[in-house]
Amino acid sequence: MEKSTDSAPLDKGTRRVHVPAMATRPPLFTIGYEQVSSSAVLDTLSAAGVELLVDVRAVAASRRAGFSKSLLAAGVASRDIGYLHLRGLGTPAEGRQAARSGHYDELRRIYNAHLATPTAQEQLDELTELVKAGRKVCLLCFERHPEHCHRQMIADLICERVDVKVEHLAAPPV
Repeated sequence: MEKSTDSAPLDKGTRRVHVPAMATRPPLFTIGYEQVSSSAVLDTLSAAGVELLVDVRAVAASRRAGFSKSLLAAGVASRDIGYLHLRGLGTPAEGRQAARSGHYDELRRIYNAHLATPTAQEQLDELTELVKAGRKVCLLCFERHPEHCHRQMIADLICERVDVKVEHLAAPPV
């Protein structure tokens, strides 16, 4: 009998070939909490296996129950999910106003200018390293639809830096 390198016996004429497992990165998740409850968001994050929720709001406060920074951090911690607020990746006030008014081209223009700031670049680098390390990261902001939110722009930039797919999560609306 022929022996393989792991000492497991093989049948005569059988050869064991070692094929290294392809290192695949988990997707970069995004989620918006518009029209959803905090428990629905937490359930969705848990079901996706998210390890770290990255809050990309400029102001981590909300009138929606459970979405202010301290309550959100406590909620994800109760699900063994980490929390990180990257305020520097949040949309400036004039960009938020453009989004509320439905002026998404203006939002993109304002946000692209914001991304050139040193703080935004530093925090984008930090986020890039988390994704490169294979963490199951989810970006959180308010807007339900990513195409109306700056988190889509952040995800696109991360995809330019790292070979990763983006998966937009959607919790069931209330």
